[in-house]
Amino acid sequence: MALALDDLKSKNQTADRAFRGATLAGGATIVIILGLIAWTIADKSRLAFKTEGLSFFTEPRWAPAANVYGALSFIYGTAVTATIAVLLAVPVSLGIALFTTQVAPSWLKRPIVAMTDLVAVVPSVVFGLWGIIFLAPKLTPVFKRVSGWFHGVPVLGRIFGPASSGRTFMTAGLILAIMITPIIASISREVMETCPLTDRDGALALGATRWEMIKGAVLTHSAGGIVGSVMLGLGRAMGETIAAALVIGSSAAITANVFSPGDSLPSVIAFEWGEATSDVKRSALIAMGLTLFVMTLIVNFVATAVVNRSMKRMRGES
Repeated sequence: MALALDDLKSKNQTADRAFRGATLAGGATIVIILGLIAWTIADKSRLAFKTEGLSFFTEPRWAPAANVYGALSFIYGTAVTATIAVLLAVPVSLGIALFTTQVAPSWLKRPIVAMTDLVAVVPSVVFGLWGIIFLAPKLTPVFKRVSGWFHGVPVLGRIFGPASSGRTFMTAGLILAIMITPIIASISREVMETCPLTDRDGALALGATRWEMIKGAVLTHSAGGIVGSVMLGLGRAMGETIAAALVIGSSAAITANVFSPGDSLPSVIAFEWGEATSDVKRSALIAMGLTLFVMTLIVNFVATAVVNRSMKRMRGES
């Protein structure tokens, strides 16, 4: 009997070691792949940085014919479209998450959750084609009308300036907002559902209204996870290529006017890679990819830090 128990214990220990080794190998593989990607694109970017120096990040002009390779306008376009997307998507996403977790009956919750998740799996090129074929022409008169409302108004008159077409920063931001809404909504919904039932019932028992309960219990408990979901959505918006490329307008410009055409790092890489015959231009495009890679890594690291801090606070750690 003792021999059988020792044999079983030995087998369990072997299985535990095998499982630990497999998980370690999986984690190490991800780190190695990430390191190889970073090393490869950094190595291929050296020629651009050697030619342009730090002006690669500060030069707004992109003129390969004149051997001028500046990424500032594309970095600006990436930041603007991603910011617009987050500003538009967050209220809608939180509304969906709150409705499905706090208000909707079960018979209505299931189809809403299913439809929200379904939007997340639609290919980005479909959103891009829908944007350029349908949305952009419909938005052109809307942009012109809004521009007329704010004409001559300080600050707002520059932000909502003249509009000549529907392919603009704003259109790209709208498309990206639609694409990241399911991500933010799904993660926020899962985080909100982890709020203890005792906290919610306790708030209601003390006389709080439903909104006061949501604000004091649900949102407080879920704050870290919600911020993390927003940061992940921001990273997705920054890295989106085809959908943004089709509707942003392909114009290297730095302007406060969100109704003007622009360009972003992913879209310019996608459109100009096939025409990059010179080594310097190809290296400059790879350097843009490295820039975008670093930007998205920073966003994801910040999201991870926020979520970890929230989890520590929930556990009562300092």
